Amino acid sequence: MSSMSNVAGLSKYIRTFPSTKISIFSMIFISFISGVLIFFIDPSMNLTVLEKIFYGGAFGFGAFGISSIIGGALSQQLITSMKGINLKTKHSMLLALMSMVLVVLIAIIGSIISSIFNIELLTNAVLFGCVLVFAFLIFVFWSTSSIGLFKSAIVACLQPLLILAMLVVVLFLGSADKVFEFGFLSLFVKVIVANIIFLLAIYSFVAVIESPMRKNLGIGLLDFVSLFISHLSDGSGSLEKIFEDIGEPIDTLVGIVSFRRKIKNSPDKNESVEEINYSETNIKSLFISPCVHPGPIGSIGGSNMPTILADRFENFTMVAHGPSTHDFNPVSQKEINKIEDTVKNALKDINYGDKASKFLRYCEINAKVGIQFFNDSMVMLSTFAPFGSDDIEFGVGLSMMSQSKKHCNVKNSVIVDCHNSFNEEKGRVLPGNPEVFHLLDAIDKIKCHSTEKGIKVGCAEDLMEDLDKNNGVGESGLKLMVIEAQDQKMAYILLDSNNMEIGFREEIIKAIKSDDELPIDEVEVMTTDTHFVNTLSNGYNPVGLTKREEIINYIKTSIKDAINDLEPVEVGCSVERIVGLNTFGPNNSIELVSTISSIVAVSKIMAPIIFILAILFVFVWIFYLPGI
Repeated sequence: MSSMSNVAGLSKYIRTFPSTKISIFSMIFISFISGVLIFFIDPSMNLTVLEKIFYGGAFGFGAFGISSIIGGALSQQLITSMKGINLKTKHSMLLALMSMVLVVLIAIIGSIISSIFNIELLTNAVLFGCVLVFAFLIFVFWSTSSIGLFKSAIVACLQPLLILAMLVVVLFLGSADKVFEFGFLSLFVKVIVANIIFLLAIYSFVAVIESPMRKNLGIGLLDFVSLFISHLSDGSGSLEKIFEDIGEPIDTLVGIVSFRRKIKNSPDKNESVEEINYSETNIKSLFISPCVHPGPIGSIGGSNMPTILADRFENFTMVAHGPSTHDFNPVSQKEINKIEDTVKNALKDINYGDKASKFLRYCEINAKVGIQFFNDSMVMLSTFAPFGSDDIEFGVGLSMMSQSKKHCNVKNSVIVDCHNSFNEEKGRVLPGNPEVFHLLDAIDKIKCHSTEKGIKVGCAEDLMEDLDKNNGVGESGLKLMVIEAQDQKMAYILLDSNNMEIGFREEIIKAIKSDDELPIDEVEVMTTDTHFVNTLSNGYNPVGLTKREEIINYIKTSIKDAINDLEPVEVGCSVERIVGLNTFGPNNSIELVSTISSIVAVSKIMAPIIFILAILFVFVWIFYLPGI
């Protein structure tokens, strides 16, 4: 499995938080039940069943429930006052719930052991649970809220101290004389020493895992994590500032296929034919294939580039996936402006004609290339389906472009990575991989068919609004274009998704070709590789895991709409250079991924060692220090 796969696998930890009401209700219910259980477990309680339920529930709610609810509310307010980020009320209450559950579980275990061996362990058990909660909360606050270790420690101690205070109040309610018999000094010493042990353990762990990223990239891991969580929860773009600092400017390419309507009426006397032809309003559709990767995740950088770029044009626009990897992730959304400017400048100079060939496929081993010629240019759709594949590297794309231009003697070759057959175990298609030579050999098989006059294009799109990124579908939904040339209708289908479940492409093609109501001769299904859909817990989140039948029905309906939209057009192609695009860059991209992968690997070893030792020291310290 590649390093990128390891990093993408971390998305399984992304979760949707329950509402504040659910967390508060859960704390009330669980604290009441835990109190009842503790009273039933304790054999010294000479109470009736009803009394144990009543008094036990009151004890649990008073000692654990009220303190946790107050602690959760205060934590959120305090972190907000410290200019911390990410902690909303629902987050704070969920943390309070999780912390309370940990304390009551340890308290119940302590009660069970107490009843078996006839010793008093409840207070020490609750104390041990509170110390663990302190360690848990300080780690969460420090790593997510950007408030530093000292402030995180202050906030983290609120709930544990409230639980201990309420425990003392509830235990000695009505027995004030026994308060003076309670070992407060011993309790205080235990709390202080145990917390220091965990503070040292957490600081040591963070120092170890932060070192590689700070050394290699000059950024702190905790800052990175905090800003990443802020993006997931609030859509914050602050993470882009870090990427801008480590970004590298590159030059890359964008392929453009422009279809413009044929002029039916004579131009106005004051307006030239050329001005009418090249105006944006006269363009029927654009097919753009930028060699820019739509990543890294969510809406950071170029992750939602296919939708953002398409929306910059007044006409119907499809933004496909050109040969590129995460090395070519734009560092910020404003970099998309450079792609837009390049395309719009190219449209002013594109030469149009009305000649086209049929769409034909050529295969070599697992590689397939679909070819269609337009005037003196060609479009090439590449795929390894139904065998898995990931991104085709830019250098490989350049080789394909050069090979096809030379072999077919064309001026422009627009390369598209269809990105339609996901396999997590398959990495990128890099120079030297056998797949590269399969692609080049398939190109050598191309028969350079002659083009003929007469081309029609029909377009359709559907946002598929009842589907979303939970189904692997981005904001642009579905876009498709039917091209009719030489009595052949070819459907270019583009789903705004990050790759496609293996076999779904073939299922779509079969469903379309077997439908007698759809006079389509050839089909190719592509995805935009948008990383807008990658903010969920199922990793890469390819389309086709769910709702297959619904997606196919949307495609069939849109094909009918596109056929009805067919009209004569002229076509022009161009491949242009995008200059000075700030991206992750080959060096930083690899370094970032490998650094995160190494941190994950080191954490799997260091975390158990450091925290198990800390827990053992604290356990011995609390349960074997006399005084309570």
